[in-house]
Amino acid sequence: QVQLVESGGGLVQAGGSLRLSCAASGRTFSSYAVGWFRQAPGKEREFVVAISWGGGSIGYADFVKGRFTISRNNDKNTVYLQMNSLKPEDTAVYYCAASLRGSGYEKDEYDHWGQGTQVTVSS
Repeated sequence: QVQLVESGGGLVQAGGSLRLSCAASGRTFSSYAVGWFRQAPGKEREFVVAISWGGGSIGYADFVKGRFTISRNNDKNTVYLQMNSLKPEDTAVYYCAASLRGSGYEKDEYDHWGQGTQVTVSS
């Protein structure tokens, strides 16, 4: 079992940067792939990026390629999402999720979810 807690969200102007963290409890966190998803008001939760358990495989949604970077430190049980060149349309609640089944882009692949952190980008 793993529990996830996101942090690092906030209000930023367009063009600015934020770094989100996903801290996990549990000794087996290094076995889990981790994904970031986001949900804007009135919209479905969508895939942003995922990283495999060892960090060797990473997949980004097209709309964040070149702007967002995911990384993980298994010694610290933490996954990071560096978000640069933020746009107003990036405004959403960002969730991290963990999976033993792979680092895919489908929500159903992830068994453990954090509570989310709000990111608001002003124009």
